Amino acid sequence: MTPTLAWPLATTLALAVLSACGSLPVENPDLLAAREAYSAAQANARTVDLAPAELKLAGEALNRANTAWQNEQPPATVSHQAYLARQSVALADARAQQVQAERDGVAAATARDQQRLAARTTEADNANRNASQAQRQTAVAVVIAQASQRDAAAADQRTADAQRVAAAASVSAADERAYSQTLETRLQALAAKQTERGLLITFSDLLFDTDSARLGGASADQVARLADFFRQYPQRRALVEGYTDSTGGTEHNQSLSSRRAEAVRAALVGQGVDASRLSAQGLGEGFPVAGNDSASGRQANRRVEIVLSDPNGRVAPR
Repeated sequence: MTPTLAWPLATTLALAVLSACGSLPVENPDLLAAREAYSAAQANARTVDLAPAELKLAGEALNRANTAWQNEQPPATVSHQAYLARQSVALADARAQQVQAERDGVAAATARDQQRLAARTTEADNANRNASQAQRQTAVAVVIAQASQRDAAAADQRTADAQRVAAAASVSAADERAYSQTLETRLQALAAKQTERGLLITFSDLLFDTDSARLGGASADQVARLADFFRQYPQRRALVEGYTDSTGGTEHNQSLSSRRAEAVRAALVGQGVDASRLSAQGLGEGFPVAGNDSASGRQANRRVEIVLSDPNGRVAPR
């Protein structure tokens, strides 16, 4: 800035000397205007800061105009130099405005870039948050879907289990009905009767030889059917009990009833029934089922009874 101010300051000092000597040239209005324009430019901080080179050239142009005026060159020459000085000042102001505009533009562009960057950053952050939220929602949806699938599979399994149980129950019920029907048919064939002790099958006196424990030929079919029953129902057991009428001695009757009970047991074992499933005992003339005062009553009392166990193998004692 010092060179820029050198000529105008020197001119000012020269003017002061000339004024003191009383020989100051006539003022040129164009030169006065150039001086005012230059002073205004010097007072403008923007021009001083942003266009120092142009302002220096303007000062040099003003110095030349002042020199021409001091040397009392023709007014036209002074006016021309003053015009050039004003133009230089105008160029300095214009340059300062240009630089300021460029700086403002750069600042505005930078601000816009920063705004765009901030907007893109915000947009990216929002997108990331949305993506993260979507991922979380997707993960939750997957967990819910998997839980629903597990629940559905468990429900299907429960339904299948219930169907199997129902089918098994149906089969079991059908089997039970078939079992009961078959059992009833077989028991009917054996002329079994339901008593308070359980199912009872009676071998009458007619199946034995007279006053003997030997089974007659008529008993073979009855023994075979009873043995087949035991083969079909292996959980069943039996108590074979022999009885007589009241004729004859007590010891004889006891012996005969025991031997007849053992004879039936032996016949069944001979047909393949496990001996451990059969027990035999003689009860003599005890527990008659009819009176001994008639032939038919005595015949009814001479018998062998087979007491069948329940399905669990239990036989009710007398």
